[in-house]
Amino acid sequence: MGTLCLIIVLAPLVGALLAGLFGRQIGRAGAHWVTSGAVGLSFLLSALVFWRIVVGDAPTYNENLYTWLSTGGIDFHVGFLVDELSATMMVVVTFVSWMVHIYTIGYMHEDPGYQRFFSYISLFTFSMLMLVMSNNFLQLFFGWEAVGLVSYLLIGFWFTRDTAIYANLKAFLVNRVGDFGFLLGIACVLMYFGSLDYQSVFAAAPAHADTTISIIDGHEWSLLTVICLLLFVGAMGKSAQWPLHVWLPDSMEGPTPISALIHAATMVTAGIFMVARMSPLFEMSTTALSVVLIIGAITAFFMGLLGLVQNDIKRVVAYSTLSQLGYMTVALGASAYAAAIFHLFTHAFFKALLFLAAGSVIIGMHHEQDMRKMGGLKRYMPVTYWTSLIGSLALIGFPGFAGFFSKDAIIEAVHLSHIPGSGIAYAAVLSGVFVTALYSFRLVFLVFHGEERMDHHTKEHLHESPKVVTVPLIALAVPSVLAGALFVGAMLFGDYFGGSIVVSAEHDVLGELGHHYHGVFGMITHGLLQPPFWLAMGGVFAAWYCYMKRPDIPRRAAESMSLVYRILLDKYGFDRFNDWFFAGGARSAGRALWRGGDVALIDGLIVNGSARAIGWWAGIIRHVQSGYLYHYAFAMILGLLLLLGLFVHGVIA
Repeated sequence: MGTLCLIIVLAPLVGALLAGLFGRQIGRAGAHWVTSGAVGLSFLLSALVFWRIVVGDAPTYNENLYTWLSTGGIDFHVGFLVDELSATMMVVVTFVSWMVHIYTIGYMHEDPGYQRFFSYISLFTFSMLMLVMSNNFLQLFFGWEAVGLVSYLLIGFWFTRDTAIYANLKAFLVNRVGDFGFLLGIACVLMYFGSLDYQSVFAAAPAHADTTISIIDGHEWSLLTVICLLLFVGAMGKSAQWPLHVWLPDSMEGPTPISALIHAATMVTAGIFMVARMSPLFEMSTTALSVVLIIGAITAFFMGLLGLVQNDIKRVVAYSTLSQLGYMTVALGASAYAAAIFHLFTHAFFKALLFLAAGSVIIGMHHEQDMRKMGGLKRYMPVTYWTSLIGSLALIGFPGFAGFFSKDAIIEAVHLSHIPGSGIAYAAVLSGVFVTALYSFRLVFLVFHGEERMDHHTKEHLHESPKVVTVPLIALAVPSVLAGALFVGAMLFGDYFGGSIVVSAEHDVLGELGHHYHGVFGMITHGLLQPPFWLAMGGVFAAWYCYMKRPDIPRRAAESMSLVYRILLDKYGFDRFNDWFFAGGARSAGRALWRGGDVALIDGLIVNGSARAIGWWAGIIRHVQSGYLYHYAFAMILGLLLLLGLFVHGVIA
C-alpha cells in the first residue's frame, strides 16, 4: 500500500516537473502526454486503492514515511492516511483531473503557454492529493498552501490581462485571511495536544472536552470550540464561504479547464474535506457546529441569488458552486458529514461537466461568454447540449440523477437536526432549490434554445467541439447520472465511511433518516412527493416562462425592483469592500511601507545616506593628499609635536 500511495502522489509531480522544466525539449505533445498519462496512472491506482479499502475491506493504511523534524520532544512527520474518506477523495480528484487534462488538449491547443498550463494543473493534482492523503496537520497545511499557490498561478495564467492579475491577487489575499485562522488552529492543537498526528489528537480529544482557555481576561472559552472555529475560518477561505467567498467568482479569469478543476475537485473541496476529517473534534463542540450551519445556510441561499443576474456563462456556474458549497457546509454543521462528502462526490462530476460544457460553448462561440449573445445552440452543438442538460438536471436535484440523492439527503438531514440554527438553515436550503433551478435553466434556455442572437460570422462557423473536448463531457455525464443511485445506500445509511467519520449519538441525523430509507426507487418515488421536487419544477417552469415565452418579464422585474436588482448586481457590496479593505488596503499599506521603509529608510538613510556621508568625509580628507612635499613635511612635524606633547604629559608611557 505504501508504494501505491507514493506512486499516486508522485506521478503528477513528476509529470508537472517534466512539462514545466523540459517543456521546450519534449514539445507540446510531450507535455500533454506525460501529464495526462501521469494523472491517468494516479486515477487507475486510486481506483485500485478504493476497491481494496471500500469494497475489499482492507485495513486502514496509516504510516509515516519519514520524520521531517524533531524538536522539543515533538516529531513532525510526512505520512499517509488512506481510509474510506481519503480513498473516496483520491478517486474524485484524480478522475476529474484526468478528464480536465484530456479536455485541455483541445481547449488550449492554440495557447502559447500550453506546456506551462499542463505543468500547473498536474502540480495542482499533486498538491490536492498530498492534502487528502495526509495523516497529520503539518502535511495537511503543506497541501493546503500548495493548492492555494497553484490556484494563484492558474487564475492569473493569462498574466497580460489586468483582470486576471486582479483576480489572482484577490484570491491570494482573501485566502491569507482564512489561512491565518487555520494556522492559529493548528498551533492551538500543537500547544495543547503536543502532537500534530491525527490519530494522537483524536484519541486525546475527549480528555480536553472540559478544558477552557482565556482569550480575553474574565472570559473562558472551550478549547475545542476555539480550535474548531479557527480551523473552520480556514475552510471558509478555501471553500469560499461567506464572507470569504469573494475570490471564487473572479477565478473565472483563468482558462475554463482550471475553473472546472478548482470548482469541482480540488481547492474548494479542501475545506469540506477538512471539516469532515476533523469530525471527532467538531462533534465535541455544538457551538462550532452551529456556526458552521449558519455560515453554510447564508452562503447556500444568498450566493445562489447572485446567479440569477449574471450574464457570463461561466459566472452563472461559478455562483452555482458557491451555493452548492453552502449546502455541503450546512450538512457538516448538522453533523451529516457523510451527506456533505456524498454531495461533494456527486457535485464533482456534474459541476466539472457543466464547466467543461460551458467551455465547449465558448469554443463554438469564438470565446464569447455573454449568454445574451447566444441562443439556439442545440442544433449546432448536440453533444454539448445533452451533456449540459444532464449536468443541469443533476444540479437541480431531478429525481434519479446524482444530485437528487445527495441534495435531498442534506435537506432532510437539516430538517431533522436539533443544532441551534437548523430551522433557519432548513428554510435557506429549501428555498435555494427553487433558486438553483431558476438560474440553471435560465442558462439552458438562453444558451441552447430560443432565437439565435449571435452575429452572422459566428453563426456561419458554429459547429460541435472536437472529440478531445466532447469525450470528457460524455465520460463525466455518466457518473452525473449514475453515481448517486450507486452509492446512496452505502455512503449515507451504511458503514461506508467506517471509523473515518465520527458522529455522536445525539447528532446522528442520518441514522434517524436511515430508518425511512427503502432503497433507491423508494427514495425516488418519495422524492416526487416532497417540496424540493416541486420547488425545482417551479424554478424550471419560471425559467421557461420568463425567458422563452415572456422575455419582457425579467426586464420589467429589474425595473420595478431596481433596488434589489442593483444590490444583486453589486454582489451585496462585498466586492467594493474587498477593493477598499483587501486590495486597496494592501496596496495602501504597501505604498506606505515603500515610502517609509524602502524610500526613506533603506534608500534615504542606509544606501544614499551612507553614500552621502562617505562623500562628505572624502571631500574633507582629500585635501590632505595635495601632492606637495612641504605639505607632507608640515603634517609630519605636527604629528611629531603631538606625540611629544602626549609623552610629556604622561598620556603615552
